[in-house]
Amino acid sequence: MISVCIATYNGEKYIREQIESILPQLGDKDEVIISDDSSTDNTIQIIQSFDDTRIKIFSGNIFHSPVFNFENALKYVQGEYIFLCDQDDVWASNKVEMMLSYLKEYDLVVSDCCVTDENLKVIGESFYKLSAPKKGFWSNLIKNHYMGCCMAFKRSVLEIALPFPPKVALHDIWIGLCAEAFFNTKFIPDKLLKYRRHGDNASSTAGKSCLSIRLRIAYRIYLLKSIVVRKFQHF
Repeated sequence: MISVCIATYNGEKYIREQIESILPQLGDKDEVIISDDSSTDNTIQIIQSFDDTRIKIFSGNIFHSPVFNFENALKYVQGEYIFLCDQDDVWASNKVEMMLSYLKEYDLVVSDCCVTDENLKVIGESFYKLSAPKKGFWSNLIKNHYMGCCMAFKRSVLEIALPFPPKVALHDIWIGLCAEAFFNTKFIPDKLLKYRRHGDNASSTAGKSCLSIRLRIAYRIYLLKSIVVRKFQHF
């Protein structure tokens, strides 16, 4: 069973196109878990208009945080294979098929993607060329190479990653570090989604941090301690 997790907030502009790219790739028993962070536009109404029993909406949340909005979605998954999904991208028609083929051997897989503008005009043929992926726990602790919208992983990874540490700033770096510390990961070359960049993006993946060096070091020490605690909790 596949669980697709989407964290939404005022996503009416793009959410229909994203869901339309996902549903044809899912089976009857798969699910799309949507956690909404108190949208004030027509996001929920658009999602409901699909009238698809595979879509499960958890609304009325007040997180003011895409990180903990994603965590909320992940709490409800029933599937063995979990796909993270942003509200404004578009999946390639073979995304699920390709990711599942790699998940036979690996516990967490990250794909490449095309970078587009808000109208899906390609402005970068490969995200990997903008930010070359690199495996390894220590290298990803220093600089994160995991991008949530390009990730899929097994339930065993989820069981380690939840709950998120209270001060984690990005869900993808935390899940990526958990996978690096405890499981087998793979960056694959396939471009499996159109990664839409626009003025309303919730995250600034691949952007430079505005934090001071002291704060960046302190944050990485926090992540390292959190991983060590998780290791003692589960092993």
